[in-house]
Amino acid sequence: MFVRLTGCPLRCGYCDTSYAFTGGEKKTLAEIIAQIDSYQAKYITVTGGEPLAQSASLLLLSQLADKGYHVSLETSGALDVSKVDKRVVIVMDLKTPSSGELSKNRYENIDYLESKDQIKFVIGTDEDYDWSKVMLSQYDLINRCQVLFSPVMGQMSPTRLAEKILQDKLLVRFQIQLHKYLWDDAQGK
Repeated sequence: MFVRLTGCPLRCGYCDTSYAFTGGEKKTLAEIIAQIDSYQAKYITVTGGEPLAQSASLLLLSQLADKGYHVSLETSGALDVSKVDKRVVIVMDLKTPSSGELSKNRYENIDYLESKDQIKFVIGTDEDYDWSKVMLSQYDLINRCQVLFSPVMGQMSPTRLAEKILQDKLLVRFQIQLHKYLWDDAQGK
């Protein structure tokens, strides 16, 4: 189950959830958790926008873990992850050059990632791909956590990215935005 929080301090050029910059419904933590409980899901992903921009997000993550949920946090990597509950799987972006937000990467967050966590590179160009390969080596990411390479829909062909990964024998997971295919979001609908 996805819990999408409103607000994000970044404006990535390839953002596909700009509708989450504003709007939404204001709810208490108890209301959010009651709604989650009603679905009887086991796996909860708290995403955004940027969840860590919300003051109560750390408490929400911990309360969900306390209830026995398997919890993951999808974060831009631009805000401090050091206080995220250790039971929560962190899925953190490193913003690539084509995002337009390269300067917002908080590289010190890498030190808080564990083997259960994931670091994600959203790749829109060959430059992004080459930059991501440098980051893999520079921060020894393959030996730190799981690494995901994901193509920007409409910019980087999934086939092309997969072929580049195979050609370079990178030990990364290839990931597509499945929701775009399942719910016909591929055309921006």
